[in-house]
Amino acid sequence: MYPIKRNRRLRTNQAIRSLVRETIISPNDFLVPLFVVEGKGVKEEIASMPNYYRYSLDLLQEEVKELWKLGLKSVLLFVKVPDNLKDNKGTEAINPDGLMQRAIKAVKNACPEMLVMTDVALDPYSVYGHDGIIENGKVINDESVEVLTEMSVSHIEAGADFVAPSDMMDGRILSIREAFEDREYTDAGIMSYSAKYASAFYGPFRDALDSAPVDSQDIPKDKKSYQMDYANRFEAIRETEMDIDEGADIVMVKPGLCYLDIVREIKNEVDVPVAVYQVSGEYAMLKAAAEKGWLDHDAVMMEQITAIKRAGADIIASYFAKDVVKLLNQ
Repeated sequence: MYPIKRNRRLRTNQAIRSLVRETIISPNDFLVPLFVVEGKGVKEEIASMPNYYRYSLDLLQEEVKELWKLGLKSVLLFVKVPDNLKDNKGTEAINPDGLMQRAIKAVKNACPEMLVMTDVALDPYSVYGHDGIIENGKVINDESVEVLTEMSVSHIEAGADFVAPSDMMDGRILSIREAFEDREYTDAGIMSYSAKYASAFYGPFRDALDSAPVDSQDIPKDKKSYQMDYANRFEAIRETEMDIDEGADIVMVKPGLCYLDIVREIKNEVDVPVAVYQVSGEYAMLKAAAEKGWLDHDAVMMEQITAIKRAGADIIASYFAKDVVKLLNQ
C-alpha cells in the first residue's frame, strides 16, 4: 500500500519506462499493403491517401527492395484492374497473365524472400464493384466461391505464399483449402478476413482501386449482405472459429481501431495468429488532422499502432508501416 508502493517509480524517466514497457513495436509486426497498376514508370499518389501510391510493376520492384532494407518482410498485394477487363464473373481474376499474377512474380523476382500475400475478392474485377457475382439483384454465394477458389489457386501457381480472402462469402476458406490440398499445395497459406465489418472507413481504399459498388437500382448499394454488422460482437467469434475449422492459418479483424474489443475477444478464443487491418479511412483521418496541425502525426501514429498490438494483434496490416519503421530506426 501507499507509501510503501509508489507506481510512479516505474515512470520516473525514459530509461525505466522503456525497460518495463509491455508492448514493443518492431518491423516484424507489419504486413505492408501495396497497390499495383498497369504501365511503366507509374507512381500515382492516391488523392484520399496522402503519401501512399499505386505502382507499376517496375516501380513495385523498387518499392519492395526498399521495404526489405527497412526490415519489412511481408506485403499484401492489391491490383487496380482496367475497366475494359471488368465483368460480372471475375474472368480476369483467373487469367494466368493477369496483373495480380504478374505482380506476384515481379515481387518474387525483386526480392525472393519477401512473403507475398494476395487479396482474393472480386470487387476489383467486377463491373458492379461487389466481392461476388451478381444475379437477380443479389450477390450470390456459391458461384462466387467457385471463382474465388480458382483465383486463389492461380495466385499460388504464380508464386504467392498466402492468399487473403477478403470477400466474406460463406464456405470460401474450406473450398480454397480443399483446392490447395487436391493440387498438393500443402504449404500454401490462407489468411482469412474472418471478422470483416461493413464499415464506412473503407472509402479511400475504394478510391485507390476504383472498386466501390456502382450506384444502380438493380444491385445492392452496399456490402451489408455479406460483410458483418458493426453492432455485432459474438458473430465475429463464430465467423472466426468457422474459418479456422475450414483451414485458415491466420485470421483477421478489419477495420482496426474501432474494433479493438473484437481483436481482444478473438485473441482470447483462438490459437492461431490474429491480424488486424488498420484501414484507409483510419490512415486518411490522421493524415488530414496532422495536415491541419490538429494532431502530432508521429505521436498519434505510434499510439494507434501500439494500441492495436496491445489489444492482441500478432500482425498489423497498415499504410503507416513504412513511416513507423523509419521512425523506429532514427
